[in-house]
Amino acid sequence: MANSKSARKRVRTAERNRIRNKNAKSAIRTAIKRVHEAVTDAQGADTINERLSAAYGKIDGAILKGIMHKNSGSRYKSRLASAVNKAAAAK
Repeated sequence: MANSKSARKRVRTAERNRIRNKNAKSAIRTAIKRVHEAVTDAQGADTINERLSAAYGKIDGAILKGIMHKNSGSRYKSRLASAVNKAAAAK
């Protein structure tokens, strides 16, 4: 257990950030899953683009907050775009 006042504050701050990061990462995973579901279920292009845009927003928000590295975010976005483009080409 932390003994100094500053160390106790760091414990509180780290816990708050851990919860924030966990929620953001979970939201990103959910958004990505929704895009993949829309692609595999062959839903309309409007639905797919709407979900893709939402996923991009979640990823970009996490990058801005420092939750995710920018290269990781770019990789996620590239893979999502690739999956959507493959589905569009298959139709």
